[in-house]
Amino acid sequence: MSNGQGRWVAGINAVASALEHDAENVREVLVEPGAKNPRLQEIVKEAHERGIPVRKVNQQALDGVGGGVRHQGVVARYDAVRTWDEGDLAELVEQAAGKALVLVLDGVQDPHNLGACLRSAAAAGATAVVIPKDRSAPVNATVRKTSSGAADRIPVVRVTNLARTLKAMRDMGVWVYGLAGDTKATLFQLDLKGNVALVLGGEGEGMRRLTREHCDGLASIPMPGDMESLNVSVAAGVALFEAVRQRGE
Repeated sequence: MSNGQGRWVAGINAVASALEHDAENVREVLVEPGAKNPRLQEIVKEAHERGIPVRKVNQQALDGVGGGVRHQGVVARYDAVRTWDEGDLAELVEQAAGKALVLVLDGVQDPHNLGACLRSAAAAGATAVVIPKDRSAPVNATVRKTSSGAADRIPVVRVTNLARTLKAMRDMGVWVYGLAGDTKATLFQLDLKGNVALVLGGEGEGMRRLTREHCDGLASIPMPGDMESLNVSVAAGVALFEAVRQRGE
């Protein structure tokens, strides 16, 4: 775990997303003088409305703080929110008092899908979202925008070894269920009222073999229509809100 540390966010989309979804962590905005781009003017206006300082600096200064990223005439100093790792999971589960709901994403690499999953997890009141460090989209501006700010409100736990993390959660008393289309058991037959982790695979390949092996059980989402699978973010929403339904929340 590490608490927020200042860093620079560069580019129109990245800065606009930070202002829209996590303005309280934006410390200042730097903009190139004389910028005519309407979106830059909107950023300056929004920063002023939120009481965030705006400084006009030359392109050389923007190049310097932008770290080589194409800044499009604007950067912002952003205090990143708290980050989480596997060492925090035990405390998060304990704080859930027997009703932990953890979403585990094994290799979701599209930032739009990851953002949509985080949004569903936050809406369902999930305890945390677990993603691997090496096979996942990073939590970037696109993810923050797609998640409607959920990326900065729900613990996103990045882990080095997903199989080991699943084993650790089982040792904590968390039932780990993987969603897979090739099993006869269905999601609606599971008891999701206690400490539960729901595991979904990434786009295309699904869950890895070791991930499947570390689940207590596998279940599918019944699909009477003529489709073989759902988008991972849709499947995550279905699974999470089945847990919400069972818990009477």
